[in-house]
Amino acid sequence: MTEILMPKATAVWLVDNTSLTFEQIADFCGLHPLEVRGIADGDVARDIRGADPLVNGQLTREELDKAQADDSYRMQAVVSRHAELLKSHKPAPKYTPVSRRQDRPDAIAWFVRNHPEVTDAQIAKLLGTTKSTIESVRNRTHWNSANIKPVDPVTLGLVGQLALDELVKKAADKKAKDDAKKGGATLQAVDAPVEEAEPEFVPEARERRGAEPTAESVFGKKD
Repeated sequence: MTEILMPKATAVWLVDNTSLTFEQIADFCGLHPLEVRGIADGDVARDIRGADPLVNGQLTREELDKAQADDSYRMQAVVSRHAELLKSHKPAPKYTPVSRRQDRPDAIAWFVRNHPEVTDAQIAKLLGTTKSTIESVRNRTHWNSANIKPVDPVTLGLVGQLALDELVKKAADKKAKDDAKKGGATLQAVDAPVEEAEPEFVPEARERRGAEPTAESVFGKKD
């Protein structure tokens, strides 16, 4: 198999514009069939623009027609004369095997079930995944939901025990602080004394006790 340029972008184009099987596209692009299925379902390479291998000279029309006519046929890529010029000379990024990447949904499910206090951003950073994938696992809309089962990410070999413990402790401490703040605010609102309104003082108002005295009541009635 000849290594092609922009394999995921090429896979996106082939999924959208041909009747090739996932296995044929995976073989040509150097991907796993499950990755190609993920592209077709919109879970993988969602923001990648498709690259036409016919236009960039990596595939001939004859090869494509043969493959579409025969599911068992595997296409041969054309070596691009620009390939060496376009290759990056920077060190290749750390590669996670496909089999290991398929374990991430299991680890995500473990976090969702056992540690809801850990945020999606923290999970994404620790496991090297995306928030949309986490949400699809949580809502059981992931394309492989039927086979996802919660498994400790340490057991899967995705992270070390110390890193996991540190993350869980940090998330728990933050949740405790947030709960304490909410609880304090609620308590203050409940226990706050209610000030009674003072009666309005009106200087002119005087209490009358009985009728006003008269001359007769003071000096007696004259005969």
